[in-house]
Amino acid sequence: MPQYTIKKGDTLFEIAKAHNTTVAAIEKLNPGISPKTLQIGQVIQLPGGNGGPKPPPKPPGNGGNGDIVGEHGGTNGGGPFVAYSGPASAFPPRDKWASYAALWRMNSRLIGFNASPQEIEWIHQAIETVSRSSRVDVRAILCIIVQESGGNPRIGTTNNGVRNPGLMQSHNGVEFNPAKPKESILQMVRDGTEGTVHGDGLKQLLAKYGNYYEAFRGYNSGSVNKGNLNDPVGATADYVQKAANRLMGHEWPNM
Repeated sequence: MPQYTIKKGDTLFEIAKAHNTTVAAIEKLNPGISPKTLQIGQVIQLPGGNGGPKPPPKPPGNGGNGDIVGEHGGTNGGGPFVAYSGPASAFPPRDKWASYAALWRMNSRLIGFNASPQEIEWIHQAIETVSRSSRVDVRAILCIIVQESGGNPRIGTTNNGVRNPGLMQSHNGVEFNPAKPKESILQMVRDGTEGTVHGDGLKQLLAKYGNYYEAFRGYNSGSVNKGNLNDPVGATADYVQKAANRLMGHEWPNM
């Protein structure tokens, strides 16, 4: 039976994905294993027929249908919080964002405080599925999920004149349904990214404003002061600033 030795930064989801298997299958072979307490040097068993690593990813696509937007390229991330301010041009461009792989490694650990390994896997699948259909950068979807809910599928619904439920606190979309967890996770990500009949998602706002940072401000506030994206316009002042830091792979206390 194939074995794998845990390295720094590993998560069960990444190990499963790299070896053509699932988190549930790994857990079944390794009773008592905890995704939150993996130890460097720990040896785990992998399923027999699916132990080989996946082939290298295909070269970056041109953003056509089937490609995950933002899947390839990007930096290694890292570094402290930066107090970005001003217009969108003063925030980091997309080619300076951390890679999707780096951001998933970082943020899947944060999501792990609020979701089970199976739920993390469904969130990961949903992000990639919706990126393909919406053409919204997969990194933006991931970081807004973490910003809005910490990746907690059961996050409460807020209502400050508008009902905001789910992983992305969408505009009157769906909440987590324990009877259909996988399906409701996918729909929560769709609602926040592609919008609902009641309001815009990231896709519509990106088309409206032409850049991610103004889209983020519009998503949080409903309107945008283009000269100062830290103007809360009645919502959260540092929303865009924190989103930019997440996309750069920066780390800070209580992120």
